[in-house]
Amino acid sequence: MYSYIRREIEEDEVGIASATPLLRPSNSPMANLQLVVAALLLLSLSSDSASAASSSTKGQGQSLRFSEKGEFRILQVADMHYGDGKTTLCEDVLPQQFVGCSDLNTTAFLHRMIAAVNPHLIVFTGDNIFGFDATDAASSMNAAFSPAISSNIPWAAVLGNHDQESTLSRAGVMKHIVGMKHTLSQFNPPGVDNIDGFGNYNLEVHGVVGSAFENNSVLNLYFLDSGDYSTVPLIPGYGWIKPSQQVWFQSTSKKLQRAYMNTPEAQKAPAPGLAYFHIPLPEFAIFDSSNFTGVKQEGISSASVNSGFFTTMVEAGDVKAVFIGHDHVNDFCGELTGIHLCYAGGFGYHAYGKAGWDRRARVVVASLEKTENGGWGAVKSIKTRKHLDDQQLTTIDVQVLWSKKPTGSHRKKPIGGL
Repeated sequence: MYSYIRREIEEDEVGIASATPLLRPSNSPMANLQLVVAALLLLSLSSDSASAASSSTKGQGQSLRFSEKGEFRILQVADMHYGDGKTTLCEDVLPQQFVGCSDLNTTAFLHRMIAAVNPHLIVFTGDNIFGFDATDAASSMNAAFSPAISSNIPWAAVLGNHDQESTLSRAGVMKHIVGMKHTLSQFNPPGVDNIDGFGNYNLEVHGVVGSAFENNSVLNLYFLDSGDYSTVPLIPGYGWIKPSQQVWFQSTSKKLQRAYMNTPEAQKAPAPGLAYFHIPLPEFAIFDSSNFTGVKQEGISSASVNSGFFTTMVEAGDVKAVFIGHDHVNDFCGELTGIHLCYAGGFGYHAYGKAGWDRRARVVVASLEKTENGGWGAVKSIKTRKHLDDQQLTTIDVQVLWSKKPTGSHRKKPIGGL
């Protein structure tokens, strides 16, 4: 078990906070602690430099695309619950971890994950700040997202049910996020006037430069505002994805499928899609320990009504996985009717959790298939894993979420084996 040592946080020239976690086994000598800290600092600095160099053309207004190695990595961060920084203390940690533990541990974890994964996109799936404990919403968001901003890596965010409980309205929170550096977040879809919520948008991930799919989206990302709380007096509980949002999703999916399946050459199936939002769908409650990977340690806090969005996604035919937060000590991922439904597990230290159960983050890696001439084609597979906030950022629960079915003719086996 690791105890967290009090640390100071320094401001750089542009006022972005940075922090490095100081972790040590509770019985280790100070010399070992210094070695661990030095190693983490070197890892962070070298990885951040490599990330900045590889991401120099990314950011707001830029297209996302697969790397020259045929990969696209997404880091999902769920439920940071950021408050006021070092004065906002941790919840649900072991007694020996509590002293000096604060929002800065969340910041340090995010820095470490970015350095280790070097993602092409960072996705924040709501409850980015915990409004009740955030004195100023804008300042809390600036601090919460600062590791993503300082990394120069594109990032996107959706809202949870606690983001608007400070000094900004729900619309105000999303407007602030959209104005931040390196974000690809959008307030709502361009040209769509009547849609519920704030932060419904899609991002396209294009193929490798020089490939046949250079100008085509081979991976489609959908972001939706799943709301906060019901505004219907006779319906208690949390919000849900409304019909107007589903209409937008359907039309967007159809448009993307038409574009992909017609150029540069006819495709037999749509490009895979991934959906990100905060509150789980009622269908998450279908799973038990026999049919998922990960853990289920609390009830499914979905809306008390089923708005039908899962069925809408099944009918659309392109979404292969859904990624959410909200229930912090659930991190399971299970498949239903061809779609994986995945929790990320709680990331933030001011969020409720379970003492002794490490905070965690989910990573998704999409890989392209090799073409006959040695180039890169369409998406071949989508895999996921989780990392724990321990000394090694331990990897757990590696899964294949989707893989492309093989194409080509399959000859019958000759009689007699000839």
